[in-house]
Amino acid sequence: MKEKRGINFLVLALLLAVVVQGLIILHLLPRREEKKPTGILPRPPAAVELKGKIAIVLDDWGYNLNNLAALKKIKAPLTLAILPNLPFSKAVSSEGHAAGCEIILHLPMEPKEKRGLEKNTILTSMDESTVRNILANDLESIAYAKGVSNHMGSKATCNSRVMTALFKELKKRRMFFLDSYVDGESVCFGLAKQIGIGFARRDIFLDNQLDPGAIKLQINRLKARAAKYGSAIGIGHDRKVTLEVLKEVIPRLEKEGYKIVRLSELVK
Repeated sequence: MKEKRGINFLVLALLLAVVVQGLIILHLLPRREEKKPTGILPRPPAAVELKGKIAIVLDDWGYNLNNLAALKKIKAPLTLAILPNLPFSKAVSSEGHAAGCEIILHLPMEPKEKRGLEKNTILTSMDESTVRNILANDLESIAYAKGVSNHMGSKATCNSRVMTALFKELKKRRMFFLDSYVDGESVCFGLAKQIGIGFARRDIFLDNQLDPGAIKLQINRLKARAAKYGSAIGIGHDRKVTLEVLKEVIPRLEKEGYKIVRLSELVK
């Protein structure tokens, strides 16, 4: 019996020694210093200064759907200029609108050069009624159109009679016009102001050369113009290389302080 009591006492002594040793170790460990509130809130990240607004218009959609998937990967409000009465005109306008793009009609108009023309191209020999009918028919072939731009049209955009007929109809429909500005003698600016419709004019063509380096150089020119004048409009096309470059450079432009906007935001 005495031997059993001795064993119990020894066990208790050992347990007590372990507890005491543990308390000593805890006491010796370095204590964390509590951070006292300073009353000063952390600074939010500095907002990027707006250097200019840029609208990017992509012409000649409607022939196919080849680049639609690439377009949807670009997270920016681009503007699509869609040719009328083509196999995929309506599909592109619906898909593009759903992807957050702005839609305009890319209206075929007579050039000075001898070139193959789209069906129902507006010619300088046409009367006002024919111009109105072509516009109405073309607008029915696409959806969500907010405005109109000229496809080719170096001859038509220099003709006051034809452009007056077109602008009067656009005014009735509350639509704006983008002059692709393919001819320096274009009468569109003055007529738009006289008739009273929303108007914009292209500043830079982006992809006359189908080379990524050349396209980036044009985008730099567009950026410089936006920085100087507050805004700029660039026109590219439904081309794989153009979309690939835009996907790469647009995030960089936004980080630098350039805001990508819909064309209608720059219409005056």
